[in-house]
Amino acid sequence: MLSPFFQEKGLEAGCDEAGRGCYAGPVFAAAVILPRDFHHPLLNDSKQVKPAQRNTLRDIIREKALAWAVASVSPAEIDQINILQASYKAMHLAIAQLNTQPDLLLIDGNRFKPYPTIPHHCIIKGDGKFASIAAASILAKTYRDDYMLQLHEQYPQYDWASNKGYGTAAHRKAITQFGLCDEHRKSFAINPVQTSLF
Repeated sequence: MLSPFFQEKGLEAGCDEAGRGCYAGPVFAAAVILPRDFHHPLLNDSKQVKPAQRNTLRDIIREKALAWAVASVSPAEIDQINILQASYKAMHLAIAQLNTQPDLLLIDGNRFKPYPTIPHHCIIKGDGKFASIAAASILAKTYRDDYMLQLHEQYPQYDWASNKGYGTAAHRKAITQFGLCDEHRKSFAINPVQTSLF
């Protein structure tokens, strides 16, 4: 059962990212402020929700949320600043796009780069504990998946329609066969010339 809020008063924005461990594509993040009485029986950590249900939830969240935003950081910038900092930046960009400023940020995970003017709490596995973080995980995941489906049209050899840029055996084999493309994160140990993964 997801908790509807962390504290008794004020607006809370749940924040989560998607694609942090991928070999390719941007990292996405979302920030969501839900009404304090929001409840939906399907809402959960995006990894625990079926794809069709995630898309249904996305529509409901966008309709019912008091505010929501999604942002991303490109593979090239991930290579420049590292994936941890890129994840923080994506969250900050999403928070900055909210049309209502929350009083508190609920961050999925155990670390975060503080956002100016808004206090935060880091919550390990928060996407399975708090509704607003779960909602953010749904938005980040569905927006990223849709983006990877678009990239698949340009780079079908990597089968991103199925693996979404994660390091599956088929994806690693494709890298060995075709090499890396512009959408791969070059700072990750994914080049078959540079790593013993292959």
